[in-house]
Amino acid sequence: MKIFDTHTHVISPDPSAYPRDPIGGHQSEWSQARPVDAASLLRAIDEAGIAKAVVVQASTVYGHDNRYVVDTVRAHPTRLVGVYSIDALAPDAVERIDHWQAEGLSGFRLFTTGSTMPGQSDWLGHKHSYPAWAHAEKLGIPVCLQMTMEGLPALRSLLERFPRVRVLLDHCARPDLSDGTPFAQAEALFDIASFPGVFLKLTNRTLAAATAGKSTPRDFLEKIIDVFGAGRIAWGSNFPAAEGALPTLLTTARDVLARLPVHDQAMIFAGTAATVYPALVQAPAHV
Repeated sequence: MKIFDTHTHVISPDPSAYPRDPIGGHQSEWSQARPVDAASLLRAIDEAGIAKAVVVQASTVYGHDNRYVVDTVRAHPTRLVGVYSIDALAPDAVERIDHWQAEGLSGFRLFTTGSTMPGQSDWLGHKHSYPAWAHAEKLGIPVCLQMTMEGLPALRSLLERFPRVRVLLDHCARPDLSDGTPFAQAEALFDIASFPGVFLKLTNRTLAAATAGKSTPRDFLEKIIDVFGAGRIAWGSNFPAAEGALPTLLTTARDVLARLPVHDQAMIFAGTAATVYPALVQAPAHV
């Protein structure tokens, strides 16, 4: 079965060429403890048997300086697709989107929560971000959104204004699943499925969260597939932010998804990723 990993990161060993400028003001612990550069990522995906990977800007290391993602993707255009980070509130947000798209990247990330910035930022949905969202909708640029469940009302407002935009929710928006089926605490996540442009990124972090309290990964998978459909769910390892070797992370995901119909597995492991990021199945412009 073809595998596309929708959530990997790269960290350069050369801080002079690629200075640290993390969102939140301090570099994430994972990126200091287990940094993986471009060459190491390629070795890892080869070892795991992954066909292609999406390299997502390490916002907790480089902020909105996406040059290392650009250089990584350019060096390996047949294996990697890149996602950049922007400041959606900046007056030049649209120009920055055009710049990074022209550099060969395939969508942008908005970072509204994370290890260096806990809690849900209140700027999601601010009117100053409307030009960036409108541009994404107009050009069909996917938006990778790092957020918590608390941000879903703001996202709903944005989707009502920009209904054709595609949004991929990192870690399924970090739901609390501990109450178990029918997952009442995550009801807002299921409600957002009414917007057809919303996709879920099912990472190993989410699979771990699905083991908390009364929850089981099997019950959670059954619920999200019933609500969203496998065609709106894409697997991502979160390597190397997630602890463990990439082959091990993939094996864990395979084991959890093994009971699903083969078609659903194929969509979650590759088909949905290709829908969100068509560059995964398109020939690179320059090789």
